[in-house]
Amino acid sequence: MAKPFRPKIVSANDLLSGDVVYLDRAGTWTRRLDAAAVAETPGAAEDLLAVAATQPDQVVGPYLADVARPHAGSPPLPTHLRERIRDRGPSTRPDLGRQADLADDPGSLFAGDGI
Repeated sequence: MAKPFRPKIVSANDLLSGDVVYLDRAGTWTRRLDAAAVAETPGAAEDLLAVAATQPDQVVGPYLADVARPHAGSPPLPTHLRERIRDRGPSTRPDLGRQADLADDPGSLFAGDGI
């Protein structure tokens, strides 16, 4: 029996900065998880990944990541620890680096109470 499909986003790393980025609805890259395009069907997920594959000059390693949407229209929430860490930044010193800048950003999961 096949596993039920879970909504997906495309995540990658910016080629120049190395930052975690997400493919948005316009087919461009954003650092904001809440702006990521969410695929609700397997076909839509493959389409998003195909768009990402056409941009090797901008990102490296694009892949599909499972997300949950507690309510219709709500922002995507990663279902795996790896994706939560990628969104929030290194977990050893949250007061330093990119994650420190995101502490007050409601678009980042880092604005919450930790991983």
